[in-house]
Amino acid sequence: MANRGHSPSDWPPKIVACAGAVVLQGGRALLVRQAPGHPLAGQWSIPWGIIEPDEPPEVAAVRETREESGVVAEVEGLLGIQNLNQPGWIAIIFLCRHTGGIPVPDGGIETDQAAYFSLEEMVALDELLEPWCEWLVRRVLLGECRIIPPVSDNPYQPRLAFF
Repeated sequence: MANRGHSPSDWPPKIVACAGAVVLQGGRALLVRQAPGHPLAGQWSIPWGIIEPDEPPEVAAVRETREESGVVAEVEGLLGIQNLNQPGWIAIIFLCRHTGGIPVPDGGIETDQAAYFSLEEMVALDELLEPWCEWLVRRVLLGECRIIPPVSDNPYQPRLAFF
């Protein structure tokens, strides 16, 4: 790609990349309720957050899950990429499986509740579900999505590739 006259400090254009996880245990998905002070305060969502510099997205998804819910998860594959409502923001979402821990909030820093929900329990929930997270988790629980598994035979090992 040509530089087109931009200085190195502003090229390439910057975006904010977030990583999130739909973590499954049995037929249920992990949700966290965002704490007061968070932009999504009071809403249930998947665990997610901004990817740290030099952090692979799949590592960020697992880290955010552990930080926000106390759950240890392992990536099974890439679910997809979502352009978020905030211009210049994207979310990279992974399907994960529960490997340890029990859902507990982070003490009100970002989350004030954490739990696994079946589709029926989500429908019956008398609290706000963040609309995109609800749509995403519903698709996963209904089997209406495909995952792209990680492949380890790529030339940039040990970094994962999803094809």
